[in-house]
Amino acid sequence: MKKITFITLHLGYGGVENALTTLSNSLTNNYEVEIVSVYKRTDSPVFKLDKNIKLTYLINHADMKFRHEKNPIKKLFYKIYDNIIEKKLVKKHMKKCDSDIIISTNLKYNNSMNKFCNKNTTKIFWEHTDPESNKKYIKNVIKSVKNLDYFVLVSKYLQEFYLEKIHSNKCRCVYIPNALESIPDSNLKKDNKSIVTIGKLSKEKGYVDLIEIFKYVSLKCPDWQLNVIGDGIERDNILDRIKVYKLENNVILHGFKDKKFINKMLEKSSIYVASSLTDAFGMPILEAFSYGLPCVAFSASPGAREIISNNWDGYLIDNLDKEKMAKKIIDLIKNENRRIVMGNNAIKKSLKYSIDIIKEKWLEILN
Repeated sequence: MKKITFITLHLGYGGVENALTTLSNSLTNNYEVEIVSVYKRTDSPVFKLDKNIKLTYLINHADMKFRHEKNPIKKLFYKIYDNIIEKKLVKKHMKKCDSDIIISTNLKYNNSMNKFCNKNTTKIFWEHTDPESNKKYIKNVIKSVKNLDYFVLVSKYLQEFYLEKIHSNKCRCVYIPNALESIPDSNLKKDNKSIVTIGKLSKEKGYVDLIEIFKYVSLKCPDWQLNVIGDGIERDNILDRIKVYKLENNVILHGFKDKKFINKMLEKSSIYVASSLTDAFGMPILEAFSYGLPCVAFSASPGAREIISNNWDGYLIDNLDKEKMAKKIIDLIKNENRRIVMGNNAIKKSLKYSIDIIKEKWLEILN
């Protein structure tokens, strides 16, 4: 049986980690699967791994020196030191890797994969990041993939974007979307007064603006609730905005939650909202679709555009128009029948992304 090694930053909370776990679990009947997690951030992987997967950690995140240093100058020094240690450990593992195929989920490991892996190993970079016009990042990606065998992009937008820029006789740019591990049996009676959103509480996810949007929604529909699942550096700013708008009873910040909690929240909610400004692939939207939730999202996000068909299974809001987003959310609140029809369309869309279908696309290149 051939062997596949995935190398990733960590196995904590995140869309990449979710996608990696789903794909890895699906391949255990076809390959010997190993995951190399450079950092150990949690006692065990957040997303459950198949028992047949070999898991290797290179660094315990809690042991990193910069995490315990308060002096800013020393902290910077330790960050540089920890980065050097990380590179050495990755290089060492790459040199001894005996896999037939190696897949990197992070740009920073591509060079080591290129330089130190066996020349007969099939090398793949699995890209999940929207470059956001970051010229330095784009330049580094193009440079790093030229001598790889495959460059797998999770959206058509990303594939088209890089195909115009990568001129390599060796590397093939392939579009393979992320997959849903399972499609639930969903109740399409969407009458719970709950709106849900899932993601990292960072600036580009637009959650501060979402609180402002929900202020308008709550004026018209005061008995509806917004549930925010996730955590991040913007949490305090979001809490401040909630207090300013007196939405403490309408908006709940749940923090990071496991898969079981998220699925339960999706099951009992009626609408999904995505305020992100940039996502390569909208995995939470797809998960919401599988539970029959119509989605309202900004069209600025490539991930939202990739999945949502406007006026069919959700609404795409142009020009980051917060007032229009609020109105579309209110329209869905006022019309349960529309929520059910759109939700049914959403379920049909989600079926195209089942792991059984997406796995076959991977097998085409892995075999």
